[in-house]
Amino acid sequence: MKAPPQIVLDTNVLVAGLRSRNGASFELLRRLPTGQYRLHLTVPLAMEYEDVLHRPGLLPLPVDAINAVLDMVCAVAVQQPVHFLWRPQLRDPSDELVLEAAVNASAGYLVTHNLRDFAAAGRFEVQVVTPGQFLKLLDGAAP
Repeated sequence: MKAPPQIVLDTNVLVAGLRSRNGASFELLRRLPTGQYRLHLTVPLAMEYEDVLHRPGLLPLPVDAINAVLDMVCAVAVQQPVHFLWRPQLRDPSDELVLEAAVNASAGYLVTHNLRDFAAAGRFEVQVVTPGQFLKLLDGAAP
């Protein structure tokens, strides 16, 4: 049996998925517990998720609902230790956390809405794809 794809989600994918039930970001969150793919998460990236998702006015959800999603993400994700710090590689320091998680996890995919922010990922053999591209890959089509 083929192993599921190993991925890291950029924070913007969680934000988009929680803002709207329409779209690829929400569908990825919905599929997370199914095992169709394996999400890897470092402690710094989990803290980034929590910090961003709790910003006042960012999401149309009560705090309890946001916490429930964060709890699910943390429970389902592979807890990835950070063995190597690869900074600086990117222009935005908050993006470094995402790339660092992907590299330390040897993830095949980094899923983001901002492809150009992760130009350096290629040198680490991490494919940077949008949520829509990754869904196509999961469903058997080329990204």
